Amino acid sequence: MSSARSASTGNPELFAPRFDAQGLIPAVAVDAGTGEVLMTAYMNQEALEATRRTKKATFYSRSRQELWVKGATSGNFLVVEEIRVDCDQDCLVLRVRLPKGGAACHTGERSCFYRKLSLDGPAELERIA
Repeated sequence: MSSARSASTGNPELFAPRFDAQGLIPAVAVDAGTGEVLMTAYMNQEALEATRRTKKATFYSRSRQELWVKGATSGNFLVVEEIRVDCDQDCLVLRVRLPKGGAACHTGERSCFYRKLSLDGPAELERIA
């Protein structure tokens, strides 16, 4: 069954990303082998095109207002194997490979999601083993 969005383009296979008012789209990087969520960031059109061209995850820094290639400083490049697009075309999932022993997080952790929030009691963060 086609969505209204797909029907409005006339072609459900046509890539027509829906960037927000700032020209950005969220992109979630997941490990292509394990499915582990590694990080999330934003892309503008230029970052998306650079990612497709180079196969290295390129994002747009909202604070610095510039493109950045994940790993350009650390060497922990996220090599993109696949880009998945959600049904509304307003969010992307990048299936990526990290170098062996590499870290996706600027803190040196493999994933930016290395803590969990307790569901009961005080709102405390616990490190994930």
